[in-house]
Amino acid sequence: MRHFGHLPPDVRHELFHREPAEFFPDSPACLLSAALGATLYSPATRPRLADDVRKQTRRGVVSMVLCLEDSIDDAEVPGAEENLVGQLTELAGSGAGELPLLFVRVREPAQITDLVRRLGPAAGLLSGFVLPKFTEERGIPFLEAFDAAEADCGRRFFAMPVLESPELLHLETRLEALAGIARTVDKYRERVLALRLGVTDFCAAYGLRRSPEMTAYDVQIVASVIADVVNVLGRADGTGFTVTGPVWEYFRLQERMFKPQLRRSPFTGRAEELRTALIAHDMDGLLREIELDRANGLLGKTCIHPSHVAPVHALSVVSHEEFSDATDILRPERGGGGVLRSAYTNKMNEVKPHRAWAERTLLRAEVFGVAREGVGFVELLAAATG
Repeated sequence: MRHFGHLPPDVRHELFHREPAEFFPDSPACLLSAALGATLYSPATRPRLADDVRKQTRRGVVSMVLCLEDSIDDAEVPGAEENLVGQLTELAGSGAGELPLLFVRVREPAQITDLVRRLGPAAGLLSGFVLPKFTEERGIPFLEAFDAAEADCGRRFFAMPVLESPELLHLETRLEALAGIARTVDKYRERVLALRLGVTDFCAAYGLRRSPEMTAYDVQIVASVIADVVNVLGRADGTGFTVTGPVWEYFRLQERMFKPQLRRSPFTGRAEELRTALIAHDMDGLLREIELDRANGLLGKTCIHPSHVAPVHALSVVSHEEFSDATDILRPERGGGGVLRSAYTNKMNEVKPHRAWAERTLLRAEVFGVAREGVGFVELLAAATG
């Protein structure tokens, strides 16, 4: 699979200076964690779940979570498990071809081993499990369940813990909770693909809900938790993990109080229709939040609606300017440090302080590609949405 692989080759050629690389379920974890992109969640109760997975694959989705937790009612769990097993078995038996990286969001550790045994050969479609309300106390039993599941299936599984517990939000317990999570995920480092942020649960602890005109970073109590999670768990010194962006809840027109957040200048000619559509579906807030995610050290995003996928992926492509700066910084002859003017002659590139940024940028470039000079977000999004 590859990002933008659903586009015709000639369209990709026009858009990319370097096209996104292919990756596979057995690719190195560092590559897969960067490649997750917009991870689309779907309740496991959907009666045509197998068809949904196929359809989203054709639309460019490369990672999906089939959810048995908060997206369904407690009473629906047994039926949802049965449906999940049946739908994955159908997918496995149909020779479906290329599929996204598939994860199951479970409620309890025992579900991991139980589902793998019930799935039998169809468990080979899964890349791993999403572990809710992850703390040191709750997390260890989840991760220990991986041993038995992997022995039954004969393949590796990845974990994606969700950081959403009140202990992380409350000031008096935050540092202790973060330290415990850090100990746990470090011990199981080879199994942890990414850490996901449960911002909706953070807001719930204080009876809050952000409007479509507000990003997660405008809710200060949430922004402080994101900052602390990245501080402890997202470091660029080799000890950190990929931390993914929070969910954007909105996908239909809401009554507006403030002006739209998208300038007109990048949207000229026919692209003005794209701008109008984005604003009409509250996507301008999503676009701003995606930019703030990356500025704050997050990569990828939890998505609950297919319309969110293309904006996340379009804004994840490395610009030609970013690629130029990163490659200049990492040239072997720059190993001693120093300062140089960017090839675009608009900024300073300081080799030692910017090295970690450059390394992360080139990893993102490998999985999302590098746009041609003069190709921006608007052109990428227009192509991705057809």
